[in-house]
Amino acid sequence: MSTMESREAPTPGQDASWAALRDRVSITLRPVGSPVSVGFFGLAAASLTLGGLQLGWIPLNQARQVGLIVMGFAFLAQLLAAIFSLLARDATSGTAMTTLALTWLVTGLILVTGQPGATSRALGLFLLFSAIAMALSAATAALSKLVPALIFATAALRFLATALHQLTDALAWQRTAGVIGLLLCALALYGAWAADLEAAVKKPVLPLGRRGRARVAVQGSLFEEVQNIANEPGVRQQL
Repeated sequence: MSTMESREAPTPGQDASWAALRDRVSITLRPVGSPVSVGFFGLAAASLTLGGLQLGWIPLNQARQVGLIVMGFAFLAQLLAAIFSLLARDATSGTAMTTLALTWLVTGLILVTGQPGATSRALGLFLLFSAIAMALSAATAALSKLVPALIFATAALRFLATALHQLTDALAWQRTAGVIGLLLCALALYGAWAADLEAAVKKPVLPLGRRGRARVAVQGSLFEEVQNIANEPGVRQQL
């Protein structure tokens, strides 16, 4: 737990109660475990399972089971990762994990309630939105962490290919989405393992491509990490 304190002496003519209120302001940071590995494992599971369905490894009559897997594991894992990413003040990862979690939830619900093998233009349009949202998250993540940025960008491509299949009912786009899903699974597994190893040994082992402020967050001092905490959401008066 880290605490930052700022003290101000009352100025002449300042109300005594107001001076007493502002005499001491403490900001307490609660350490949390990194949720990145949980989120990436959820992404890998969904990508592999749905990719298997799109490539024909899983028969169409088991599409509802795929939907349940996506909702029961991927959605919950990434929702948990999203919540703790935001609590850990990582808005970029939190936003991306939330988008992924809700995309898997919608996809799973449609697989469970729809006809096996049927396409949905509604789902196609929604996945176009998800692809754009993930592309924007990837561009933002690239400013600080290259490997997560690559994972988010690949997820955007996967959602785009799946959207085109849903909109056109073209088998080629279905197969393309499945192949990209396998690539995304491999990248997500790497990202999850790299984050897990880093948390276990308390230092980077496999590269995640950190740079700028993200490098300071791991290799810098505590003061460098918290010096601007007073201006962050949740502490400042307005978001």
